[in-house]
Amino acid sequence: MISPEEIQTILLEKMPGAEVSVEDMTGTADHFEARVIWNGFQGKGLMEQHQMVNRALAEMLEDGRIHALKIKTQIPK
Repeated sequence: MISPEEIQTILLEKMPGAEVSVEDMTGTADHFEARVIWNGFQGKGLMEQHQMVNRALAEMLEDGRIHALKIKTQIPK
């Protein structure tokens, strides 16, 4: 199991300067929603932005600590 705070920390390490929030969607500590606002998404399509988030969390996704991940990404306005 992994906490939303741990996921947030990992995303902030891999995406410096991002605004990140993570919620446990079911209370089971394996279904999450991550919202990431980051300048590093500039020039990237939505799919590529989501792939960047998935790559940052690849280890947790592969070992099952994260079973489901809903991703919302945005470029700062």
